[in-house]
Amino acid sequence: MWLDRFSNASTSNSSTPSRYRSPGPRQPSQLAQPQGNGLGIGVGRTNSSTSLDLGFSPNSSNVSLPLLQRQPTASNLRQEHKPPLEDVIDPVDVLQHILGPARRHQGSEAQGGHGSEPEAEIEFNGLSLHDYIGRDGEEITPKVVTPAARPKVERKVLEDFQTSVFAVDALLNSVESYLSDFKAELGQVSAEIESLQARSIHLNAQLDNRRKVEQLLGPAVEDISLSPRTIRSISEGPIDDTFAKALTEIEARQLNVDEKIKSRGQTKAAEDIKPLLEDLRSKAVERIRDYLVTQIKSLRSPNINAQVIQQQSFLKYKELYPFLARANSQLASDIGQAYVNTMKWYYSSNFARYNAALEKMPLHNIDQNDLLASEPTPRKQNVLGSSKGSQPQYDAFNLGHRADYLKSKDDRALPSHLAEDGKTTSYIEVPFRNFNQVLLDNLSAEYSAVTELFSTSSYHQVARRVAEIFEPTFTLGNHLTKRLIETTTDCLGILICIRLNQQYAFEAQRRKVPVMDDYVNYTNILLWPRFQKAMDMHVDSLKKAPTSANRGAAAAFSLVGGAASTSNTVAPHPITQRFGQFLHGLLTLSPTTGDDEPLAHSLTRLRTEYEALMGKLAKGAGDVSKRNRFLFNNYTLVMTIISDTQGKLAEEQNEYFSNLVRDFKTR
Repeated sequence: MWLDRFSNASTSNSSTPSRYRSPGPRQPSQLAQPQGNGLGIGVGRTNSSTSLDLGFSPNSSNVSLPLLQRQPTASNLRQEHKPPLEDVIDPVDVLQHILGPARRHQGSEAQGGHGSEPEAEIEFNGLSLHDYIGRDGEEITPKVVTPAARPKVERKVLEDFQTSVFAVDALLNSVESYLSDFKAELGQVSAEIESLQARSIHLNAQLDNRRKVEQLLGPAVEDISLSPRTIRSISEGPIDDTFAKALTEIEARQLNVDEKIKSRGQTKAAEDIKPLLEDLRSKAVERIRDYLVTQIKSLRSPNINAQVIQQQSFLKYKELYPFLARANSQLASDIGQAYVNTMKWYYSSNFARYNAALEKMPLHNIDQNDLLASEPTPRKQNVLGSSKGSQPQYDAFNLGHRADYLKSKDDRALPSHLAEDGKTTSYIEVPFRNFNQVLLDNLSAEYSAVTELFSTSSYHQVARRVAEIFEPTFTLGNHLTKRLIETTTDCLGILICIRLNQQYAFEAQRRKVPVMDDYVNYTNILLWPRFQKAMDMHVDSLKKAPTSANRGAAAAFSLVGGAASTSNTVAPHPITQRFGQFLHGLLTLSPTTGDDEPLAHSLTRLRTEYEALMGKLAKGAGDVSKRNRFLFNNYTLVMTIISDTQGKLAEEQNEYFSNLVRDFKTR
C-alpha cells in the first residue's frame, strides 16, 4: 500500500547522514512518491507541505549545508501516535478521504498481485492536508510519473544535490581556513598578552622601587635643588614678589647645604650644588644693589613724595635689604648710609621751605609794653621781628579761643602755601604747633619705615639712623622756637607751646618713637626758662607800679589806665581786671598740673606782688572802711573771674581769694 511505501521511504531516508543546519533560509521539503527500488526519492518538482526533499534545490544557499533531519518510520509514527485532540481530524481519516475506497482497494490488490501497474503520485501543490481537503468543487487529479521519466528526475535531483554538496564543501574549506587563521592570530594575541602581562609586572616592580627610592631621596633632593623658575626669576626676572620668594628659597637651600656639609662632611651633591648657589647668590646681591641705588636716587628728584617711594619700592620688598645684609654686610652698610644721607637732605630741605613759609605769617607782637602794670603804648606788628605796621586789636591777657589748639582732635597741619599767603595775624603757638605737628608725623613715618627696612639692625642702630636723618630738622625746629619766644612776654602763648610740647611727647610715646625724646626735652629747656623770665617781668611790673606814696592814688590810677579822678573811689582797679584774666588763662592751661612745675611758684610770686600792689593802692582810697571796701571789690572780681577753672592749682587759688573776700567782708 501507499502507506507502506511511505514507511519504506522514510526508513531508507533515515540512512542519510546528518549534516549541520545551514545558516541560509530553509527550503520547503518535498514528499516524493516511493518507487519500487525503495529509495523513496520524489520525482516531482512541485512544492508541498507534506513532501520530503532529500536533496538540495538549485536555489539552495551556497553558504552552508542544511542539516538533514532523521525522519521517523511509519511504524514509529504509529507507535508514538497520541490520541488527537477533540477538535483535530485524524490523519488516517484524511488519507482515506483523499484516496477513497476504490484506490485503497486497488492498492491492496496491487500489493497482493504482481504489482505490474504503475502507481500515481498525488500532487498537493504546496497545500497542507487540511487545505487540500478543503478545496470544494475541485477535482483531485493526481499526476502520474511514468517509469521512463523517473531516472531523469532523479538525476536532476542528484546533480542539484551534488552541486550543493560541492558548494558546502567549498564554504567549509573557507571557514576552516578562516578558523585556522583566527586560531593562529588568537595564539599570537595570547602571546602578546602574556608579554604585556610580564612587562606590566616588570613595570610595577620598577614603579614600586622608584617610589621607595623617592621616599628616601625625595626630601634630600628637595632640600638642595632649585627649580628653573627660581633661577630665571633671580637672574632675569623683575624685582617683585616672585623675586623676593626666590631669595627666601635660595637662603633655605644654602642653609640646608651648609648643615649637610657640617653634619655629614663634603659630599658629591654638595660639591656640585654649592658653587651654583654661590653664583646665584652673587647675582641676587648685584641686582638688589642696583635696585636700591636706583630707588635712593629717585628720592633726590624734585617735588618727589618720599613716603610713596618708601611704601611702593622699599617696604613692599623689605626682604631685599636683609638678604643683602646677610650676603654682603659691607655693601649693605654703604647702601644704608646712602639712604640716611639722602633722607637727611630730603627732610632738611623740605622743612627749611616750610619753616620759611611759617616765618612769613603775621604774628601779634606782645613785648614789654604788654605787662600787667605797664602803660599802654602804640602797638607794632611783628612777623617774627621782620616787619612793622599797624597792629590789629588783641588782648594779651585774655585766653579766649587760644586753648582750642590743646583740645582739638584735628592733627592736620597748615600747608606751606597757606602759611605763606595767609593774612590773618596769629599768636606764637600757631607756627610752633604746625611745625612740630608736621615734624612728629614725618618722624613717625620715617621711624616705622627704617625699622622695617633695616630689620636686621638692632633697636639702638635704628634709633641712631633716624636721629641722624632728622638732626638738621631738629636743629631747625629749635631755631624756630627760639625766634618765637626770645623777645615775647606772652606767657599764655609760651605756656600753650609748653602744653603742646607735652602732648607731642605723649603722642611719640604712644607711637613708640623714642627718637623725639631728646628734641622734646630740649624744647622744654627753651620754653620753661623763657616762661619764667616773662613771669618775672610781669611780677617786676607790679613791683614798679606807681603808688600814692610818690604820685598819689589818682596819678597811679591814670598810669595804669584807670579813670583819672581827683575823688577817691572803691571800684575795682584796672590792674585787677588784667590780673584776673591773666590768672584765669594760666589756670585754664594747667588743669592737671601739680606743684612739681615752675608754674606753681610763679603764680605764688605773682599773687603776692598783686596783693602788695592792692594794699598800696588802697591807702589812697580814704578811710579804713573805704580801703576795706576797695580790697573786697578787687578780690571779689578776681575770684569771680577764676571761679570756673579746674585743677589743683585752680582750687588753691580759688580757696585763697575766697578767704581774702571773706576776711574783708567781715571787717
